[in-house]
Amino acid sequence: MTRLIQYASLHAQPWKNGGGSTTELIVSPPGANFEDFEWRISIATIAQSGPFSQFPGIDRTLTLIDGPGVVLDVGNERRVALSEREPVVAFPGETAVMATVDGGATTDFNVMTRRDCCEHQLERRVVRDFSTLERRSEVTVLFLAEGESLTVHSGSERIAMVRYDALVLDKEETWTLEAGLATVFIVDIMATEKEEA
Repeated sequence: MTRLIQYASLHAQPWKNGGGSTTELIVSPPGANFEDFEWRISIATIAQSGPFSQFPGIDRTLTLIDGPGVVLDVGNERRVALSEREPVVAFPGETAVMATVDGGATTDFNVMTRRDCCEHQLERRVVRDFSTLERRSEVTVLFLAEGESLTVHSGSERIAMVRYDALVLDKEETWTLEAGLATVFIVDIMATEKEEA
């Protein structure tokens, strides 16, 4: 059965440093904490400049969903202005990242996977009227980033979503997305291929 996660039913947790807050959408396995999760999807609001927490062994992808954006200094390697022009950044969780907020709070979609067991891919897609989504992985999560509503249906289910809702898709092969105009994020979680000894 497909699982709908309604944003209105969730609660934001403030950061210890006071620089923002995080709303966890879904974590696997259910109830896992930062030390033992396999993958985790959340929404973060960054209100003040400061360092990100480091997560060794975790791969991360951040995607802008609201606000003017934030500048990220990723280690000593690169500086990324997470904005409408460049809305997605990926980096290892153990890398030191400094966020600079200039122009107001920004809200980001955050995917984290533990490298030794799984990996992820994130697709941004604009839906005008109809779009078809074919399953590509064992776990697929659909998130409504922009737009008032989205209807998702398969041969056996029809589900209505509003902004910031998430949907963990059942193992149907093909889904139809319907909206006047919406931006969705499609997250695929795949098991990491083990190298033979």
